[in-house]
Amino acid sequence: MAPIKLKQSQNSAAKSVASSTEARTLVRETLRISASLASSPPADSVPPTLSLAGPQARKFGIVEDQFIDSSLRLICSEEIDGRRWNYVAENELFGRSKNVSIRAVCFQKPQAPIDEMMSFIRSYVVPEGFPDSVTPSYVPYMTWRALKHFFGGAMGVFTTQSLLSSVGVARNKATPGAIAINWILKDGAGRVGKMLFARQGKKFDYDLKQLRFAGDLLMELGAGVELATAAAPHLFLPLACAANVAKNVAAVTSTSTRTPIYKAFAKGENIGDVTAKGECVGNIADLLGTGLSILISKRNPSLFTTFGLLSCGYIFSSYNEVRSVVLHTMNRARFNVAVESFIKTGRVPSLQNGNMNERILSFPWLKDSPVVLGPRFKDAFQDAGSYLAIEPLFDREKYIVTYNQTRGMVYALLKDQAKSDDILKAAFHAHVLLHFIRSSSGGQKSSRKQGDAFSNSVPAVTNLEAQIAASCKMVSTSYEIFKSKASEQGWVMAESLLNPGRARLCPR
Repeated sequence: MAPIKLKQSQNSAAKSVASSTEARTLVRETLRISASLASSPPADSVPPTLSLAGPQARKFGIVEDQFIDSSLRLICSEEIDGRRWNYVAENELFGRSKNVSIRAVCFQKPQAPIDEMMSFIRSYVVPEGFPDSVTPSYVPYMTWRALKHFFGGAMGVFTTQSLLSSVGVARNKATPGAIAINWILKDGAGRVGKMLFARQGKKFDYDLKQLRFAGDLLMELGAGVELATAAAPHLFLPLACAANVAKNVAAVTSTSTRTPIYKAFAKGENIGDVTAKGECVGNIADLLGTGLSILISKRNPSLFTTFGLLSCGYIFSSYNEVRSVVLHTMNRARFNVAVESFIKTGRVPSLQNGNMNERILSFPWLKDSPVVLGPRFKDAFQDAGSYLAIEPLFDREKYIVTYNQTRGMVYALLKDQAKSDDILKAAFHAHVLLHFIRSSSGGQKSSRKQGDAFSNSVPAVTNLEAQIAASCKMVSTSYEIFKSKASEQGWVMAESLLNPGRARLCPR
């Protein structure tokens, strides 16, 4: 009997085809998963898997459309400018191919606009690594420097207006050729003054703060003379030339003292960065002052009153700017502070206190100090007997210290072989002798006042020899202690900026 052929419906055939397709797909996926498991590394060596599809990732705002619902493997992390970045790759492709693309993901909330603006400003006004890359005195110095440049920029508007008005530009009283000639002569005189003052040279290192403040005072004087041209237009050329000479000399002083000051702030080899940011702060403050002054000038204020107020602000800012600088070396002013403190209390002041107590408002070319270092022999001794009486006390030293009763000053003469440490010791000995003389004369000052010869306040010749001998004993026991304590406070004793005279005693 022949088999009976059953006719299947179309629905049954479709279901059979679908079942066979699903079976084949299931078998294929099972084989693929098995192969992946066999080729993957052990569980304990698998790097952590980073999922970017969860709510935590959305919370930090790091999820992009192409990363949703995908598993990524963390490759490495890095941090730059306070922001953390993770580098990830697709986990499924990581085991099958070595050339897997890497994606960078920032795990940090986007900065607020104000924070981004502050970060942008900081990149222009503070050195990289601030505040660890500079000394603590950097901030007060730059604050006062910015204020000084602000007042300076504001004054520049009024002085320039006065110059242009007096030369005839504003009122069309002079031809363009005459105006140009006068202006060129004014600038030429300033350049001549700059060249002449540049010969001061080493004094910019010895008395840095004093010359810097004196230069700012000279800058104000020049600005005042420029302002005076408005009151005397017929004297424009001599006044403008004098003002430009003063301002160019002040510019030489500022330029020459700038590098040592910035060097004192730099903690590492970043003096270039510190200098660039410092100049940027000055330029920004200058522009702000100029803009404000332009707005004020439109209201036609009193020229001399406005200039006077701005000058007071400029000088006050300049004084505090210079005073905030902390230097590690000893010039005469800081050396005087350190030695006097050591003699009276047995302690050497710290760098901060020593610099804060330094006398700023003194001009190096005025010899008002009671101690003279490296003088001529004829200035220190007036007769041969006084020299021969004390010479044996200094046979082992490279200097001789004495006191001139007529002039009321202590002199430290240097011998031909005197080195840096000998000069420092001679200055220390001179201050010790000065202290002995002042103590023996009842605490009266030994400096001259209006031509007095100090016949009542100085010891007799025989007493002077005893004072010098006593000072030699004290120096022999206390000088090394002074140097040690000064070094502990941070002072650099290997280098001194005492600026001695050039005269040296030669052997007979």
